[in-house]
Amino acid sequence: MNNSEIQIQFPQPGNWQEFTLTPIYQDAEGYRPPARYTQDEIPAEQTPAMAAVVSALVGMGEDWQAVQVWARMGKDVLTLAEDGAYTMIDAVSLTVEAVHAETKGRRIFTVSDYPAFILTDPAAVEFFKYFTTSTNNNIII
Repeated sequence: MNNSEIQIQFPQPGNWQEFTLTPIYQDAEGYRPPARYTQDEIPAEQTPAMAAVVSALVGMGEDWQAVQVWARMGKDVLTLAEDGAYTMIDAVSLTVEAVHAETKGRRIFTVSDYPAFILTDPAAVEFFKYFTTSTNNNIII
């Protein structure tokens, strides 16, 4: 069971340069420390992985703009062998709440709608782990 997720809010849909990132996780004592990061507080070594998240969101097209994203760690299937054997790898899956540019309607999109919402790049996995472990997480309230 995975008790960790990252929530990312975009206060201005379509403006990917401004966001608030909130990691939700349990530490060894079961406490979920409150932490929030703005775009200016993301460590430089983590910005390429955040760019990968934004790239997946841009793929939604112009009609829908993300307002909130939930990122969760899971497993994805990666076929490696010619005999059809597969390997399970860590992956970050995105669930996205988006607003329609014209109608202002809201909708939830998942990996079923956009397979690009499954991020298997090791940098995305490291990004998730960085923000959801107490050893790396400096608390910012």
